[in-house]
Formats: sequence, structure tokens, C-alpha cells
Amino acid sequence: MAHHGMHHLGLATHDMEATLDFYENTLGFETKVCDLLRPDAGGVIRHAFMDVGQGEMIAFMECNDVPTIPSDFDAGINRGLGISGGVIHFAFKAVDEEDLELKRRELNGKGVEVTDVVDHGWCKSIYFRDPNQLQLEYCVLSGDLAPELVADRTTDEWTQLART
Repeated sequence: MAHHGMHHLGLATHDMEATLDFYENTLGFETKVCDLLRPDAGGVIRHAFMDVGQGEMIAFMECNDVPTIPSDFDAGINRGLGISGGVIHFAFKAVDEEDLELKRRELNGKGVEVTDVVDHGWCKSIYFRDPNQLQLEYCVLSGDLAPELVADRTTDEWTQLART
């Protein structure tokens, strides 16, 4: 099966204006499409698609008065699943390590709480949250993706790695 990248990632928001403001004015993404969906069950869904680069998009849906969707669901995903931290998160590409550091400084300058650069050995990342409390990341490769990084490991080997 051939792969051609990602078209879009669909997420939820309770506040479309705050979400658009963050992604457009803080991250600099361009909104490409805004539409309205009217489910048969009732209500209205506001739907916006933003270009995150290379034609790939992130989309947000704001559900208003849709009977099948609770109005108080956790748009940040992790808390709603009972998962701490940012186990479920989304990473955008940085061009190089200098670009990663520039993004960190720009986010800080715009009042966004962002981590220092985290060195994972094969990549480096910074982490922050959007208005929906989604954990986001900018990431850049900092080493080779060598075959030994994807070794076929048994459960015992994974357990041992987790202890080190």
C-alpha cells in the first residue's frame, strides 16, 4: 500500500474562536476551510481546517447542541481518558535545532508556557498546550533513525528497557 502523507487530523474544541486565534496568531497556521455541518440528530457543528505545512492539515470541530455529543466532554483528550500528562499528543516538525529553539522563544514571547528543549537521543522536542489543553510538540530529528532503534523486542526486553 502506498502512503502519501496525512490529509488532516480531526480534533474537537469547545471554543472555535480561541482555537482559531491560537493556531492562526500564535502558531501561524493558515485557515483554509470553515464550514457548518448539520447532523440529522440536530444541532450545528462548526468545522475549520488549518494548513500545518506541505498541504497537511489539522481540523477542529465545535459541536453546538448536538444531542449525541455531551457538551462537557474533555477536548484535551488525556484527562477524559484518565491518562496523566500528554500520552496522547500531536507533534509538528521543526526544520532543525535552531528552528526548534526559535519556536520555543517565539512561543514564550507570545505568553505560551513551553518546556525547555528535551533531548530524546534521536530527536529533540519542546512541549506546550493549546486552549483546549491538547498537548502539542515541535520536534526535530537530531540523529539517525538506525535499524537498532526498531529492534524486534520481546515483552521481557521492553520491561527491562523501562527499568533502565
